Amino acid sequence: MINDRVRLATGDDAEAIRTIYNLEVTGSTNTFDLVPRSLDDQLDWLRAHDGAHPAAVAVDRDEIVVGFGSISPFRERPAYATTVENSVFVADAHRGAGVGKAIVAELVRLATSHGFHSMIARIVDGNEASIATHRACGFELVGVEREVGRKFGRWLDVVEMQRLL
Repeated sequence: MINDRVRLATGDDAEAIRTIYNLEVTGSTNTFDLVPRSLDDQLDWLRAHDGAHPAAVAVDRDEIVVGFGSISPFRERPAYATTVENSVFVADAHRGAGVGKAIVAELVRLATSHGFHSMIARIVDGNEASIATHRACGFELVGVEREVGRKFGRWLDVVEMQRLL
């Protein structure tokens, strides 16, 4: 990821984020969403990922978004308030170049700075690149949720990884 950087996402990044995400919705099991996002949906998502639960983008030297990630609440109940979940997506053409690792590292930094104690990554089983990226960023396997999702006519397992901050 030479000459690339990670920064907080803004409304100006909505279309680029939406493009990356919708390719995953329609062509992969990396997200369990089934319906592509509209621009308004993406702007709402960005507004929800502000403050202690931000979104970040990786941009190349020309300021083109090549990946994004976010921090979300892990669960609604108050006792979970110090745990967050991360999500990371990288544009196809930029995979394998360290973009995902840079985004995860920034999300860990942001979560730590906001006082969170634990970060969870829930990754579709078989996404070895994401599993390896999270492992390289200090996450450990804590379990596998069997057949909790269904997409493209297949039952999908979810690998759960965790890092204490």
